[in-house]
Amino acid sequence: MIPRYSRPEMTRLWTDEYRFEKMLEVELLSTEALVKQGKVPAKAYAKIRRKAKINVARIRQIEHVVKHDVIAFVSQVGEGIGPESRYLHLGLTSSDVLDTALAVQMVEAVDLLIQDVQMLRKTLAALAKKHEKTLMMGRSHGIHGEPITFGIKVSGWYSEMGRAEGRLKQARSEIAFGKLSGAMGTFAHLDTSVEAYVCKKMGLKGEPVATQVIPRDRHAEYMCHLAVVAAGIERIATEIRHLQRTELIEVEEPFTKGQKGSSAMPHKRNPIASENLCGLARVIRGNAMACLEDVALWHERDISHSSVERVALPDSTILLDYMLNRLNGVLSGLQVYPENMKRNMSKTVEIIASQRILLSLVDKGWRREDAYKLVQAHAMKAWFDGGSFRELVEEDAAITKDLSRSELDQCFDAFYYVRRGKELLKRAGL
Repeated sequence: MIPRYSRPEMTRLWTDEYRFEKMLEVELLSTEALVKQGKVPAKAYAKIRRKAKINVARIRQIEHVVKHDVIAFVSQVGEGIGPESRYLHLGLTSSDVLDTALAVQMVEAVDLLIQDVQMLRKTLAALAKKHEKTLMMGRSHGIHGEPITFGIKVSGWYSEMGRAEGRLKQARSEIAFGKLSGAMGTFAHLDTSVEAYVCKKMGLKGEPVATQVIPRDRHAEYMCHLAVVAAGIERIATEIRHLQRTELIEVEEPFTKGQKGSSAMPHKRNPIASENLCGLARVIRGNAMACLEDVALWHERDISHSSVERVALPDSTILLDYMLNRLNGVLSGLQVYPENMKRNMSKTVEIIASQRILLSLVDKGWRREDAYKLVQAHAMKAWFDGGSFRELVEEDAAITKDLSRSELDQCFDAFYYVRRGKELLKRAGL
């Protein structure tokens, strides 16, 4: 089932019709190159070009008998051409056609994914700038740490998606290789110029040294890049899920008119999109592992990789397209609740200023261990007794002997922690 957030342009790339169209393009360009070498009559090629058509249903009929998709493809195309079809597939092996066509599909797929990431980055940029000064609690281990802004958090996502764009561009450059070097990759029956001609026309480079197939480390790297991008999406989605918990409710996914969260509990508003994205990241990681296992083939080739790729490559590119578009929808309509962020900051009764006081005492000449022990004792008392950490600090003569009222005020100023927020957004490229 094709996810509804996937773009038609992406799903079209992986249809049988499109795959056979690209395979036919390889065949025709190869024959065209042989015409230029004087090995195929120009008149015959003109008829081949005019008559060559794809009929997927007929290919399937032939394949049912011959049990070989490329033979079925060549036979079907040849049926409509006539005697001149003998010039089709000259000197080629099946993988020349399959792998070169697949490279084009993978390049076109990753081009669409790059567009998706660029769209997502625009959404993230707007969100980060809007909340550049929106104070919230930073957390480590799920526990309150020190204040940040929501803008700083989002700028980190923006920066990561910049790396995602770079990874996808690297994936594109790694996979943009075709091969027309024949059965064992030795160019025994075709000149190297044929490969160069076809690959240039199709926007590819020739594989420097192929076996009967393009080496599968290229496909594995491509898939690993997709898996890392999916993991970045999962990181953002996981954060949204955490921040939407009832105990926090600092952000919330869009909840549209008429939407229902539970068949049993009418009050439910669940982060279903983010949960969905986290699950799909696992699928792409699993597909990447399968493609890593495709790298080791027997001798010059076997076909253990083929069945894996026919599932993993379409599924992963379609899923990542879906994930990027769905995440963009979540972030475009994300509800942000600054008042809840402010309320949650107050839950830790000011103990989040502990490091600031510690460092201030160290600056006054205290031994770090002594300062740490004293500040920690006040923080723990405030936490467990529910009192004011600031009052405990201000009542401690040892502390007030070295820290003035204005210095303590600075220690408890939440905006001190985010004073470099604008600089951090700038470092992210915003």
